[in-house]
Amino acid sequence: MYWNKLIETMGREEMTELQTKRLRDTVQRVYRQVPFYRNKMKAVGVLPEDITELDDVRKLPFITKQEMRDNYPYGLFAVPLTEIVRIHASSGTTGKPTVVGYTKQDIDIWAEVTARAFSYSGASKNSCIQIAYGYGLFTGGLGAHYGAELLGASVIPVSTGNTARQIMLMKDFGTTVLACTPSYALFIADTIREMGLDLSEFKLQAGVFGAEPWSENMRREIEARLGIKALDIYGLSEIIGPGVACDCLCQDGLHISEDHFYPEIINPVTGEVLPDGEKGELVITTITKEGMPMVRYRTRDLTMLNRSVCDCGRTLIRMGKVLGRSDDMLIIRGINVFPSQVESVLLSIGNTSPHYQLIVDREDNLDILTVLVEMNEEMFSDEVRGLEGLEQKIKAALSNVLQISAKVRLVSPKSIERSEGKAKRVIDNRNI
Repeated sequence: MYWNKLIETMGREEMTELQTKRLRDTVQRVYRQVPFYRNKMKAVGVLPEDITELDDVRKLPFITKQEMRDNYPYGLFAVPLTEIVRIHASSGTTGKPTVVGYTKQDIDIWAEVTARAFSYSGASKNSCIQIAYGYGLFTGGLGAHYGAELLGASVIPVSTGNTARQIMLMKDFGTTVLACTPSYALFIADTIREMGLDLSEFKLQAGVFGAEPWSENMRREIEARLGIKALDIYGLSEIIGPGVACDCLCQDGLHISEDHFYPEIINPVTGEVLPDGEKGELVITTITKEGMPMVRYRTRDLTMLNRSVCDCGRTLIRMGKVLGRSDDMLIIRGINVFPSQVESVLLSIGNTSPHYQLIVDREDNLDILTVLVEMNEEMFSDEVRGLEGLEQKIKAALSNVLQISAKVRLVSPKSIERSEGKAKRVIDNRNI
């Protein structure tokens, strides 16, 4: 196993001392070498020497994804391009992508934190890790790859797509750990069943899944269908990529590699820093990154922090599973709605597949939410009265959780488009 005992069991006082030194160094570097940060700090009247302790991070201004796009492509780099050995870019939703650059040391740190993440799953040099994240400009594939190699595991760099081939390799090569999005893991599980294969023919033990929010119910669904331990890995290209945080086998929060990434939770409306245990938006400051340091980056991911010692013995701060995104959430009739809430309701009721879609329309100036729910094969053959009863049951449960009414429409098996990457959960037809 890849085990950094010094860091992963470090006392809080020592960790704070380490973070403070690294934060000061980072602030001095970006002030000196990145005009964008220097101008932002001057605008709020903060100088590098004002940062003397860890809590002083609150004096620094936030940075957003839009500001990253405004500095496209290299405006946030803190080193000359000659020192950048890797460039990645996120796909984004509109406009130009967000660009990130890495020095050789940044790549080494990325490999280290991702190796830690895989080790949390029980993976070691004896493991065979199949990486079904995309390789290329997206950080998922290569980030996971370098971590798995540093761990000493055998790596299958299969990337996304061609699910039947994925399953063939998984079976023939003896894959023990699968790395992909959780929605694709379910798709793989469905395909294994459709191919008439038995799980006893596979050696799968664990899955490290990320790149999209997923509920505890979905975790249990994946574990039951694939016969594995399903762990949540968190990361984003703006910070470094996958490996910022990951579950351990205790599945009680994601350990953040806080010797490299300093986390805060803020009120997404006011920007006020919230105490541990309160839900809010995750803000991360990179404190070791050379190529493109990020100071107080607003991730828009909603979660909470927990500093208690995990049962696994690690003292690293833990973040809760991501509830959703403050900028991706749906606001329907003044109510915040997250796809993960809908998913949790559907999986708790059962009798449906874990594939669903939210469609939002506006009729006569009123928002209408329709939830398409895919039936499983057993329900599809049921009588109409039974299906109507299930629709009403789902509708009532959603109303209780979401605090708004939603139309529920059961659809036939496999009628919702499958994805080999991030699932398309929401179609918003409103012109807002």
